[in-house]
Amino acid sequence: MTVEINKPNGIGLSRILKATRCSFLGFKAAWRYESAFRQELVLVLTLLPLSFLLCESRNHWLLLFGSLMLVLFAEMINSAIEALADAITLEHHVLIGRAKDMGSAVVFISLVVVTTVWTEALWRLLA
Repeated sequence: MTVEINKPNGIGLSRILKATRCSFLGFKAAWRYESAFRQELVLVLTLLPLSFLLCESRNHWLLLFGSLMLVLFAEMINSAIEALADAITLEHHVLIGRAKDMGSAVVFISLVVVTTVWTEALWRLLA
C-alpha cells in the first residue's frame, strides 16, 4: 500500500532541513523588523551569563533559562500575529485589534514570569 503525503516541504530529513531553514529565516526577520525582539534578545544575552552565578541547582538554572526563553517565544508569537494581521489589512478591525492585544498580553505575561523568577533568584543571593 502506498501512502501519499501532500506536504510541500517534503518528508524525512529534507523536511527537517527545510524547516530548520524556515526557522532561521524567522529569527532573521524578527531581528530585522522587530525592535522589541532585538531589545528582549539583548536582555536575554545579558542575563544568561548571570544565570550561572544566580542558580543554586541545575533545576534552578533551568527555571532562569526557561523564563528567558519564554520571553523570546512570546515575542515571536506576538510578532507573527502582528505581521499576519498587517498583511490582511492596516485598517482598524475589531477582531484583528483583539488578536494583536492578546498577543501583547502574552508578552506581558512572559515578562511578569521572568521578573518574578529573576527577582526570587536575586532575593536568594542577597539574603
